[in-house]
Amino acid sequence: MYALLTMFTLGPGMRSTMEKLVDEFAPVHRNMKGFKSMTFFGDDTVGECGALSIWESKEEAEDVLKTTGPGLRQAVSSIVKGQPTRRVFEVLEPKV
Repeated sequence: MYALLTMFTLGPGMRSTMEKLVDEFAPVHRNMKGFKSMTFFGDDTVGECGALSIWESKEEAEDVLKTTGPGLRQAVSSIVKGQPTRRVFEVLEPKV
């Protein structure tokens, strides 16, 4: 399995904006091939937030970057501080 980590900064006090982004992007991911799970997180005091999604394969995780990347950039372009970061990682599971 593979994890897609997305991080960005909106600034302090932007919780309602983050909640709107979660509501907009969660359904898109759930309907994509290879989707396993997704968790959203944030720290409203500093305005950092992100999402961790799990995918069956590296190719499926990378496909998400291509298909949702433009929409995410457009959705946050006027409110995000700096560029969102998105990276794919292999999920390592304990053998015991």
